[in-house]
Order: sequence, then C-alpha cells, then structure tokens
Amino acid sequence: MRQRGISLEEINLTLAEGWETGEAKPGTFGKVKVFLYNKVWEGRMYKEKEVTVFYKITQSKDIILLTALARYGEHFEWR
Repeated sequence: MRQRGISLEEINLTLAEGWETGEAKPGTFGKVKVFLYNKVWEGRMYKEKEVTVFYKITQSKDIILLTALARYGEHFEWR
C-alpha cells in the first residue's frame, strides 16, 4: 500500500463506499473509488486518485485483501 501511496483509510472507504469493478476474476470481488487528491506524487501534481481494491470474502464473512491499486490523474469516472 505504501509503495502505491494508498492509506488504510482509503482502503476502508473504497470497500464501504466504492462501486463494483467489472475487472475482478471469478471468486473475487473488486471495488473502486475516486478521491480528490490535489497533491504531488512522485514529483508530479495530481488532482485525483483512483483506488481499486480486490478482495475475497471467507465463509465467516472476513475480508481478505488481495491487492490495492492506485492511478493518479484527473477526469476519472465518479459515481
């Protein structure tokens, strides 16, 4: 998460408020959320950050985080 600039709060908000992504493989789930960013990441200024989280749900309803991805830019789709 740190390497991609994603906080635990962003993961939790993406899981709670994000919309389903159609990119998840069978047996897994994916959610995406766009955040206002207006910060510098790796030397460049970005207005928005799109966070995508892929995860599985166990039989006991626990969430297993598989990966989290970030894209930096602007004009992402907001829902």
